Amino acid sequence: MKIVVISPNGQHLQGIRQALESGAHTVRLYEGGKSRMREIADEERPDLMLVDGICRDATELAHVEQVGTRHPGLAVLLLCASHTPEFLIAAMRAGVREVLPSPVSDEALRAAVDRVAAKLRGTQPRQGRVLAFMSAKGGSGATFLATNLAWQLAEGATVLLVDLNLQFGDALSFVHDGRPPSTIADVAKDISRLDASLLAASTVKLTPRLGLLAAPEDLSQAAEVRSDHVEAILKVAASSFDFVVVDLPRSLDPMTIAVLDRSARIFGVLQSALPDLRNATRLLQAFRALGYPDEKLEIIVNRFEKAGEIGLDQIQRALGNTRMTTVPNAWRDVAASINHGDPLARTARGGPVARQLAELARTLSPRQEDENRGLLGRLFRRA
Repeated sequence: MKIVVISPNGQHLQGIRQALESGAHTVRLYEGGKSRMREIADEERPDLMLVDGICRDATELAHVEQVGTRHPGLAVLLLCASHTPEFLIAAMRAGVREVLPSPVSDEALRAAVDRVAAKLRGTQPRQGRVLAFMSAKGGSGATFLATNLAWQLAEGATVLLVDLNLQFGDALSFVHDGRPPSTIADVAKDISRLDASLLAASTVKLTPRLGLLAAPEDLSQAAEVRSDHVEAILKVAASSFDFVVVDLPRSLDPMTIAVLDRSARIFGVLQSALPDLRNATRLLQAFRALGYPDEKLEIIVNRFEKAGEIGLDQIQRALGNTRMTTVPNAWRDVAASINHGDPLARTARGGPVARQLAELARTLSPRQEDENRGLLGRLFRRA
């Protein structure tokens, strides 16, 4: 979800950004007051606008009404240090979704944003989030992480895993020991007939909520898949699944860029070794040159050991302020999972890697609060 935050307080802005970015939202910060609402709404076209500072003067709610008239689908939340019951009623009549304290606690803010997101999903066509995985260096473990994160996400959401390593893709073997009924090359041949039913019929059903679109088994078929085919597949997939997890090859070309452009989050995977760091630096530079904002990028340091020669501080210095996640080294659990073609959630659910992936899945798909709370409860909620 695209969120715009307007506040005269820079400290409030940064706190809100930190609270919301973990939920895979795109957050834009603007320092200023309510007079900027129309200008920013016209420019950004956000799903949600958080405005800090309209608190007591009901005449200021004209800004909310004006923006609501121009952008009927925009949800507005106000952050108020103090207010009266009369003001709260007037705010709701003006189109404000909720009024929260200012400053607001992370928990209260995330819960309110989750309620707005759930409401939008109920009134708009589904737009599943695309998550892209790319290795900084061969053998970093991107395919393993993509397949196992997809499995974790599917415990509470619908997920399509797409293997876009067209020549030597093997994502299916990480979680299944059979052959695919069809592959992405078969879908590309029938791209003019592509719809949700054809896409579903072309996937391997791993669980009731998880499907996998496999890479071609014949190398000659890889050349038949074009970037426009991939764009069409992603469009249908995003309207049919909550998440689309794409395992990308280690290259930047029209096909991978088509995926990256649609991605809500791009995960660069590396290990704590000097060649990986060099390549990861170049990869991040390329991503930024393509115009991807920092909040869209995340580095996963796989097989990380605290006692290793290259520590986390050194990696962070080398890669700048990019968001970073570590996955511990538990090679016995991982090797057993790969060799048996079973996800870690089955073979070593209590292990450190499975726990870390479960936590990452939770941050990407946070549990939603009850939507059925009464109006007065929302009006008078405190952090």
